[in-house]
Amino acid sequence: MLYTFLIILALLALLSIIFEEVTHLNKAKTTLFFGCISWVALFMAAGDPSHEKLVAHQLNENLLEIATLWLFLMSTMTFVAYLNAKGMIQIMVQKLFPQKVSVRLLMIQVALFSLILSAFCDNVTATLVSLGLLTTFKLDKQMRRRMAVLIIFAVNSGGVALITGDVTTLMIFLAGHVHISELLMLFIPSAVSVVLLATLFSLKAEGIVSTTPIKHSYQTVDLLIALVFFCTILMTMLLNILFGIPPVLTFLTGLSIMFLIGHTTRSDKEEIKILEYIRQVEYDTLLFFLGILLLVGMLKEIGTLDMLTEAYALFNPNISNFVTGMGSALIDNVPLTAALLKAEPVLNTPEWLGLTYSVGVGGSLLVIGSAAGIVAMSKVKELTFVSYLKYVPALFLCYCVGYGLTLFLAYNFFA
Repeated sequence: MLYTFLIILALLALLSIIFEEVTHLNKAKTTLFFGCISWVALFMAAGDPSHEKLVAHQLNENLLEIATLWLFLMSTMTFVAYLNAKGMIQIMVQKLFPQKVSVRLLMIQVALFSLILSAFCDNVTATLVSLGLLTTFKLDKQMRRRMAVLIIFAVNSGGVALITGDVTTLMIFLAGHVHISELLMLFIPSAVSVVLLATLFSLKAEGIVSTTPIKHSYQTVDLLIALVFFCTILMTMLLNILFGIPPVLTFLTGLSIMFLIGHTTRSDKEEIKILEYIRQVEYDTLLFFLGILLLVGMLKEIGTLDMLTEAYALFNPNISNFVTGMGSALIDNVPLTAALLKAEPVLNTPEWLGLTYSVGVGGSLLVIGSAAGIVAMSKVKELTFVSYLKYVPALFLCYCVGYGLTLFLAYNFFA
């Protein structure tokens, strides 16, 4: 009875996201409400002190995971919000992209930029920087939404090829099931599927777009903070690989350096304005993440993921991997991958590579299926759960092509 009630709460949270445009209730507030209520229900149903302690332990474990991601997200968004407010992202676009470009060529360029960037830094950072590019071009609402969908798919695709790009890729690598050289092969199907999606999206796209001209009025300190951001991304990768230092710790260190540099060149009043700007722009995104992660944590604790793991073992691994990727569009791919690794399925190298690709890219099939999608939905007003659904057929086709190409290459080179 309790589990049914909790699953209903999760479904209500999903419906609140779907019908946000109808109800006019902020999805961040509704998901946070249902996420909190689900854990309150778990405590109330505990019955005795020993079970209450068990639920408290489970909640603390989930809160630790949430806090880690939350702080990491906050650090990244603070950097990007600052650089965006100072026009640094626009300046970068003007250096990398021509002032006037066809919409079709722009789609290919943005897709490849997002793909490559996400291979070297986390999905959240890659999404925020890539979405920052869109603000520099004069795009209509439909084109901006289409670009945002393309960025989500490209970011998730690029992240599977390196352990620095996606948490699930790192998890499978650390478990000893794949090697770096084998993972690099995944960049080929990722690139092919992303270019295919960009091509499909550009079929009806016509015209020329231009960047919004801005004056280079930045100060030396802004360049210094941009350099700190770049170094933080680089050190996050190196320190994690060499010493196992959690990415959140490195990013918080970089953030503290940013604040120290900012404090030496600005008055307290100016610093407060910057922090207030960040709070207003990003707070809803953080609350939305918090609500979603509380709900996913609850589903993990009541055994929903264990049921999926049992179902995984019933079919051919290649079919199970394909379906698991689709499942990651509804359930966070990190606990899903953790549950599968814990079950210790017997897979060969091509099958592990297929799983790596599917859980990394499959979340793109729904806007709430990945961190990139959640960030994009919070940043691009035109992008909602319902509006995203019209792109699902094209996304599914590209996911199938990428997965099929992954198996083809893997069985030919690593079988």
